[in-house]
Amino acid sequence: MSHRILLLGAPGAGKGTQSAKLAEEYGVEHVTTGDALRANKDMETEYGTPRSFMEAGELVPDPVVNEIVRAALDEADGFVLDGYPRNLDQAEYLSEITDLDAVIYLAVDEEVLVDRLTGRRVCDDCGANYHVDFQPPEEAGVCDECGGELVQREDDTEETARERLQVFYDNTEP
Repeated sequence: MSHRILLLGAPGAGKGTQSAKLAEEYGVEHVTTGDALRANKDMETEYGTPRSFMEAGELVPDPVVNEIVRAALDEADGFVLDGYPRNLDQAEYLSEITDLDAVIYLAVDEEVLVDRLTGRRVCDDCGANYHVDFQPPEEAGVCDECGGELVQREDDTEETARERLQVFYDNTEP
């Protein structure tokens, strides 16, 4: 049986971590909007390419995101989806293109989210995730997987983290 699971939660709630575990447990694809957008960043659409929006720091328009997510879900024999939907229009579109077996919402206190986001470090080479307090690398600043440099993402500063959370509360929170 192919499972179709949607994981929702604010930035820093642990969607990526938990989605990866669920996907492995059930033997299905882990589909993230970010990965799907990066994989299709040069796809031509009537709105331009996803790359043009991403490089300008703008949100990719819903019709483009919807098309990319649909393609990713169509290719998957079962999935755990995270990072989508981000608004009501996307949620309605998702309900039109697939049935879900489970929807999981990760509820986490805002201060915990800010601590998680500001402490997150990502390998500049392979993308592995760490946290300075909860999941530190063996050697500070160095990726255990590939030896690459660990960096703080630009959107993981406290000010930006709080802004991202407010956008989530305004546009996405169930």
